[in-house]
Amino acid sequence: MQVTTEEIIYPSSDGEPMAESTIQYKLIVTIKEGCDSLFEDDPNVFVAADLLWYPVERRNDISQAPDTMVIFGRPKGERRSYLQFGEDNIPPQVVFEIRSHNDSNTKMHKKLSFYNRYGVEEYYLYDPEINELEGWQRIEGSLEPIEPMEGWISPRLGVRFELPESGLEIYKPDGEKFLSYSEINAERLLERRRAEQEFQRAEQASQRAEQASQRAEEASQRAEEASQRAEEEAQKAERLAAKLRELNIDPDSI
Repeated sequence: MQVTTEEIIYPSSDGEPMAESTIQYKLIVTIKEGCDSLFEDDPNVFVAADLLWYPVERRNDISQAPDTMVIFGRPKGERRSYLQFGEDNIPPQVVFEIRSHNDSNTKMHKKLSFYNRYGVEEYYLYDPEINELEGWQRIEGSLEPIEPMEGWISPRLGVRFELPESGLEIYKPDGEKFLSYSEINAERLLERRRAEQEFQRAEQASQRAEQASQRAEEASQRAEEASQRAEEEAQKAERLAAKLRELNIDPDSI
């Protein structure tokens, strides 16, 4: 008897858009890039956005594409999807979701159930329309609600969550805020302008110092010339006094 194993295809897309609004897209990118920057020097932390995660081998009907997920213990690199059974069976430890206008409560409950079942340690759900952040942490094998979320520090990431009226803010352990691309670009432009201003001030100070040095050199030259003239006059006076003495005339008596 010949036994054949059917190849299982794990699609790299679920047909759903990454984001359904500009604010949702901006938040997803900001969180993903912020998490990347946290572990940019650690080769064994993989961060992805909108990447399909398949937790069960040969079950391509079981998947989820978190808006952002962080996986400790797996190398950085390109992937078409995250096949957990080919990644030392390590599930994403931290997951972020940004709720869109069209996300029903039923859909969000299903996501929570999926993350609870397949080993996520920390799950954060933010609704930008009402500025609400919910969080769950795995305790004794189950995801339990985190209360309060304001000021909560992620055990895995070390980041702090704040909810001012302007919207969700996430801060790194060093106090630096997760920034969007536009905010990063604005800061770069500001730093460039500051650097240019500092350069201009330094250049002006250098020019002033050079001018002062030139004036000091000119004054020194004038003083030297005056000294030379005084010495020449003294020498002339001495020669004249010598001639007067030759004539038996006391120069001091004149």
